This record gives sequence, C-alpha cells and structure tokens, in this order.
Amino acid sequence: MAKPDKEKLFRVAFLNHGKVYELFCTDVCTSALLGFVEVSGLVFGEKDSLVIDPTEEKMLDEFDGVEVLHLPLHSVLRVEQVKKKGQAVIRDRESGEKVTPFPIQPGSRTRL
Repeated sequence: MAKPDKEKLFRVAFLNHGKVYELFCTDVCTSALLGFVEVSGLVFGEKDSLVIDPTEEKMLDEFDGVEVLHLPLHSVLRVEQVKKKGQAVIRDRESGEKVTPFPIQPGSRTRL
C-alpha cells in the first residue's frame, strides 16, 4: 500500500509571450473558467539563498502575489508530478536553451 503524499509537487511547462516557462506548484486542476487550467501553490527557491538565479528571480517578481494562475489550455505543454523541486526556468521556444535575462535598467540604450 502506497503512503499518502504529504504534499504533491508538480512541474508545469507552458507558453508565455513566445517563451516556455517551467515552474513548480502544489496544485493543478481544470479551472471553472472554460478552457483554462488552474495552477496554484506556486513554489520558488528560498530568498535567503546565497546563490540567486536571475531567471527564477524574474519569475518570482512576475508572479509575486499570484494566488491562482489560470492558463489557457492550449498554452500548457506539460504537467508532471515530481518528487522534488528543481529550478524554475524560462526557455527559448525554438532552441530550448535556457534564457537568462540581463539586468538592464529601463531607458538605458546600448550602442553596437
């Protein structure tokens, strides 16, 4: 007989503005909104960590204060139940390479 999980953990991959976002959450279900998937209990790394991943930091800022994320069904690529949390990432849709956002200040321009 399998032990009941204390808390399930899911990795959800979805398209957002041309990028593939992968994040971790504790609950995924069909939404009351027709054609949407409901994602809640978003899980990010500890803020007091010595090493800070800029991609996860960007996602943390983007989803700060979000209790429930309603994703259009056609944007969800994959939902996996996992045993332990990994890093939340943003990948390029075409190449699959991890995208690392550079900290650029608004209004600043670079010359080539």
